[in-house]
Amino acid sequence: MELFSLILGTIILRPYVFVFLLVYFWGCSMHLGVRRAILFCVIGYFIAWLSEYSSIHSGFPYGHYYYIEQTKGKELWVLGVPWMDSISYVFLAYASHSTAILAVSPLIRSGGMLYVLETRKLRGCFHTRLLGAVLFVYLDIIIDPVALRGDQWFLGQIYGYPARGVYFGIPISNFIGWFVVGFILIYVLQKIDGLLRAENVRDRFGYRFPWRFLIGPALYLGVVTFNSSVTFFIREYNIAWSGIFIILLPLFLLYSSIRAKLSSETLPSGALENHLKDFPERMVPNTRKSELSNS
Repeated sequence: MELFSLILGTIILRPYVFVFLLVYFWGCSMHLGVRRAILFCVIGYFIAWLSEYSSIHSGFPYGHYYYIEQTKGKELWVLGVPWMDSISYVFLAYASHSTAILAVSPLIRSGGMLYVLETRKLRGCFHTRLLGAVLFVYLDIIIDPVALRGDQWFLGQIYGYPARGVYFGIPISNFIGWFVVGFILIYVLQKIDGLLRAENVRDRFGYRFPWRFLIGPALYLGVVTFNSSVTFFIREYNIAWSGIFIILLPLFLLYSSIRAKLSSETLPSGALENHLKDFPERMVPNTRKSELSNS
C-alpha cells in the first residue's frame, strides 16, 4: 500500500515524466515490439539507477553530485535516487536511438508520411549506437541546466553539485558520463533486439503503420521542446538560447539529411530489398517505379 501511494505521488508530482514514458511504450512497442519495450525498460532502468547510485557515492561516471531528498516520502526513491530520474534514461535512450536510425536509413515518402527502410544491420551497428549516444548527450545539454534550477519551477530542487560546473553550473564530467551511459544503454537495446530475434521472437503489433518510425524522433523533439519551454518560462534566457543554438546544429543536419534523401529520384541500391528481407511482414507504401527498379 505504501509503494502504491509513493508511485501515485510520483505521478502527481511528475506527470510530464509519465507522459514521456507512455509515449516511449507506445513508440517502442510499435517500432521494436512490446517485449523489447518492456525488457529495455527494466534493464535500462537498472543500468541508469546503478550509474546514478555509483556517481553520488564515488563520482563515477558523472562526477560528484548529490540528491536533495525534499520529496522523500511523497514520491518513490530507490536507495537515495529518485525513481523518476533513472526511468527517464529509458525513454531518452530510445528516443536518441530511433532518431539515429532515422538519420542513417534510406527513406520513402508516401501520402505525406516518412517510411524508414531500416535493416537489422543499420539498427544494430556501431555507427548508429555512436550517433545515438551523441544525440543522448545533446538532450542532457538541454535538460540538466534547467533541472539544476528546479526550485524555480515544479520540478523542485532535487540535486546539486559540490562545486559549480563550467556550463551553467554543470561540470563537463557530467556530459562525459552521459555519453558513456547512453552508449551502453543503446548497446543493451540493440542486444535485446538481437537476442530476441535469434530466438525468433517477433512482434507485429505496429507493422502496418508506417508512422511508427516517427514516434521516437517525435519524442526526442518533445523532450527538447518541453525543457526549452520551461527554461524560457523561468526566464533563464542565456541558458535557453545557448541550448537552442547548440541543439540547432544536429537538428538542422538531420533535417538536411532527410530532405536530401527524399529529393533523390532513386533509392540506394538494394535499400528496399534489404529492408523487406529483414522485415518481410511489413507493409511498405507505394513508391515511384524508379525507386523500386533501382532497388
